[in-house]
Amino acid sequence: MAVVDLSKDILSLTEFKRKTAQCMEQMKETGRPMVLTVNGKAHLIVQDAESYQSILDAMDRAEAIEGIKRGLESVARGEGKPLKQAFAELRRKLDVRGKA
Repeated sequence: MAVVDLSKDILSLTEFKRKTAQCMEQMKETGRPMVLTVNGKAHLIVQDAESYQSILDAMDRAEAIEGIKRGLESVARGEGKPLKQAFAELRRKLDVRGKA
């Protein structure tokens, strides 16, 4: 994931409006977002769709890894059940016939 370059990626909203095509090309080439300011304060972050999707994908992976870690910690504390027992309980609960 590209980090904002403070010397190139911060500009006013007004300037962004004037140079939209150029800014879009820059974001596509660099993969870096742009910080748009209003009255000198950061107001918006704009980035290309591919970079945004990469962030979403990374967040999904991080959430999956965290879930796996919590599951492993639960098992380490002895909070799990053997698979056959869990399936047998689920079959009884759902009134499903089959091998246990």
